[in-house]
Amino acid sequence: MKTKTTLIEKMAEKLKIIPAIEKQEERESFLNDDGNLTHYPPIEKWDDWSEYDASELPKKKKKKYRLVPTVCFNCEAGCGLVAYIDKATNQVRKLEGNPYHPGSRGRNCAKGPATINQINDPERILYPLKRVGKRGEGKWQRVSWDEVLNDVAEKIRKTIKADKKNEVVYHVGRPGHEGFMDNILKAWGVDGHNSHTNICSAGARLGYMLWGGSDRPSPDYGSAKVILLISAHLESGHYFNPHAQRIIEAKNQGAKIIVMDTRLSNTASRADHWLPTYPGTEAAALLAMARVILQEELYNEEYLKNWVNWQAYLKEVHRKKNPQFRDFIASLLHHYRKYTPEYAEKETGIPKAKIIEVARLIAKAKTSFASHNWRSAASGNLGGWQVSRTLHFLTVLTGSVGTKGGTLPNSWNKFHPETFFKTSPFDLWNELHFPNEYPLAHFEMSFLLPHFLKENRGKLSVYFTRVFNPVWTYPDGFSWIEALRDEEKIGLHVALTPTWNETAYYADYVLPMGHSPERHDLVSYETHAGLWIGFRQPVLKVHARKNKAKINFTYEANPGEVWEEDEFWFELSWRIDPDGELGIKKHFLSPYRKNQKVTIDEYYRYIFDRVPGLKEKAKAEKITPLDYMKKYGAFEITREVYRKQEELLSKEELKQSKVDRRTSEIKIKDKVIGVEVAGEKVRGYPTPSRKQEIYSQTMVDWKWGEYALPEYIKSHIHWENMDYEKGDFPLIPTYRLPTLIHSRSANSKWLMEISNRNPLWMHPSDISRLGFHQDELVRVMTEIGYFVIKIWPTEGIRPGTVCCSHHLGRWRRESDPHSNLWGMNTVQIKEQAGKWFLRKTAGISPAKTDDLDSSRIFWEDGGVHQNITFPVHPDPISGMHCWHQKVRVVKAEKGDRYGDIMVDTKKSMGVYKKWLKKTRPAPGPKNLRRPLWFKRPLRPLEKSFYLK
Repeated sequence: MKTKTTLIEKMAEKLKIIPAIEKQEERESFLNDDGNLTHYPPIEKWDDWSEYDASELPKKKKKKYRLVPTVCFNCEAGCGLVAYIDKATNQVRKLEGNPYHPGSRGRNCAKGPATINQINDPERILYPLKRVGKRGEGKWQRVSWDEVLNDVAEKIRKTIKADKKNEVVYHVGRPGHEGFMDNILKAWGVDGHNSHTNICSAGARLGYMLWGGSDRPSPDYGSAKVILLISAHLESGHYFNPHAQRIIEAKNQGAKIIVMDTRLSNTASRADHWLPTYPGTEAAALLAMARVILQEELYNEEYLKNWVNWQAYLKEVHRKKNPQFRDFIASLLHHYRKYTPEYAEKETGIPKAKIIEVARLIAKAKTSFASHNWRSAASGNLGGWQVSRTLHFLTVLTGSVGTKGGTLPNSWNKFHPETFFKTSPFDLWNELHFPNEYPLAHFEMSFLLPHFLKENRGKLSVYFTRVFNPVWTYPDGFSWIEALRDEEKIGLHVALTPTWNETAYYADYVLPMGHSPERHDLVSYETHAGLWIGFRQPVLKVHARKNKAKINFTYEANPGEVWEEDEFWFELSWRIDPDGELGIKKHFLSPYRKNQKVTIDEYYRYIFDRVPGLKEKAKAEKITPLDYMKKYGAFEITREVYRKQEELLSKEELKQSKVDRRTSEIKIKDKVIGVEVAGEKVRGYPTPSRKQEIYSQTMVDWKWGEYALPEYIKSHIHWENMDYEKGDFPLIPTYRLPTLIHSRSANSKWLMEISNRNPLWMHPSDISRLGFHQDELVRVMTEIGYFVIKIWPTEGIRPGTVCCSHHLGRWRRESDPHSNLWGMNTVQIKEQAGKWFLRKTAGISPAKTDDLDSSRIFWEDGGVHQNITFPVHPDPISGMHCWHQKVRVVKAEKGDRYGDIMVDTKKSMGVYKKWLKKTRPAPGPKNLRRPLWFKRPLRPLEKSFYLK
């Protein structure tokens, strides 16, 4: 690398401000010998890679590394990482992007490289811990893995033998692996899967599911001509990094970006059109756009004729004997007659001219219109599921479903592995997870669990929480504390977590599980219009084995005794049924060694041997498929996946099936397997009609006929319900910061240094109107309490609304183990007659630890915990918790301090009951609990779907 020493550098040398710089002919790259700063290390050198140590600059000190690929676990994108293992110390030195990963393509956001902070967290949990004293008292002792496994296994065995299988529950936040736990729980024969979906994505899922049978979108951003994003998906949304790359690539190629978001997010700042809708009115704008496309005949007639169930709509609603396509269009125009641009302007605040302009722009994209809504408006509002449903309406009108540059069903881009497990579905239905009041919920009604337990609907014998922190993350967290400390309602609570959190404080066992470079998982996500798998693996275990060390279990190579879940569940399952009496042990026998316990390598060997194309790719390199995945960390199964609904049925299927000439459905007996379209017998979409369903017979059958077509439902925080003069606002608490990880950032010094406070965003006009000023303390009053926070004036928010980011406001009590020093406040909590008071007693401060940077902490603010002050708002149809809050912002009272919180859990129970009355419970047709064609995690036997 030939460069000249500048005059300033020479002067600095003489003044001894900087060390002497070597002569030009002696200079070398500070990265590697090739001197090319843009290349990734070539894979043939990954086992023996040298580069200069940046921390030693300007000295040129070489480090020798072994590079081992894995997959990031700091969001749901599953981006590729490569761990640099220092050969001198046998420790991970840093993590960078894996160029062989088809989703992330070697690039990472801030959260990926920050994994090194989590590995080296000086306060992480390294050994199994058991509660001493009362639950929640904060006293712990170290125990052995044998003691943990034997105790937990014994309690599960007793519960199963007592025929109380539904009392064993595994509650997960971020899964991180493909279907693994479904197989474990099936082997145990328990309907024990619970998830965080209903505080995350249930609203969006239902809207998409009703259209096409797949419950989330997979936009082909890279080839799109027009992209419509609801919320900040480029900046921080679902599959943030892989999506952001492709959105910007499309923009650089001329694509137009439209962002519908109340905030001026980083994404909106890059958009061609920013539509700051009043929160909850997005569906009104989308339906007005759909009406413009219909009225101006800009729709894709061929796609609508062939792939939309318009005939069923005309037959069922209008009783047309010989329905014609023109009747369909006329009927839609009549049905949506009120959704004029003028109406949308009144509802949303977006000028009618802008709505017309954007509608025409979308239509102009033809089949290259990509769109996305996941959390955001769909998760914030009563009826939020209609936002994704009306957004997909535009995708259908343009014929952009599954096309190049369009929006694909996620199921086309997600790989489902074949495992050695030969488990069968069970005949159980857990009503604590799927209660009769919410037959259309996507999925388990997990955030209502404390309320169900208080109503004595059931109890838990053994309760696992994994990558999951409901006390902090969920609404009404004090009700969670009340349930978790009640040993009559929750018997044994086992928290699987690498670091302390507000829920683990109330566990009986806290078991340290590995971060992304310390565990195995199979990963596959819908990041683009391709199909791939990633292999998360414990990099130090790989390194040790390459050094010829004998490593049986992952914890032998990880720090302390940090285990990984795969091995934990295998070992626990074996101990639950040591003699095979319960029929569990047989599921964990090796497929390669008779009567021996399966190993992790055997588990993944079985899977990778059956991945299409992988065996051939590995054979070309003279290695096994498992070794190929260990080497590269990822594999691209299919580069492009388009128009899969046009896949022809097999000859065997055609032999056994008949075409129903009335509906064009192709059936084997009573089961619909395809549809005849334009003379071709094809697979179609996984809906009852095998088409995109603008008309949902399911909604009619399940007592919600008024929503048979996509509609606009006014949110619970609609502007008509606000008294602005008294300080009423809709609060948007759901937006993410691109540098933080839901509730898992406080153990990362790099991330917390960047983002460590969450003030209340308020428009200057509202601040002036109400007599506030910048950084003033205010009380944000919710239905069940309040939190005290500072105001931040910004024009980057629509007037009449307020926002506060989640992630922040993490806390520990004085009695709890010290942890997460980069982002966890110390608090005092008092309880009095159902009212809870939380006050911060100490913020973030420097500390002496093994990490020298902890003494350099310069920030004090750890943010405010807002979620705990929210009551539950279960949408009566999708089951989604409606996050947006109607709040009243008032001046802080005398004695209030920053971060103060008050919550009345008796009031929260009242709000729960009020929303419960909005439901229309099961049964549905034929005494069903839930539509048979709807997805359900850990799906039981079909007969379990019927109320007995």
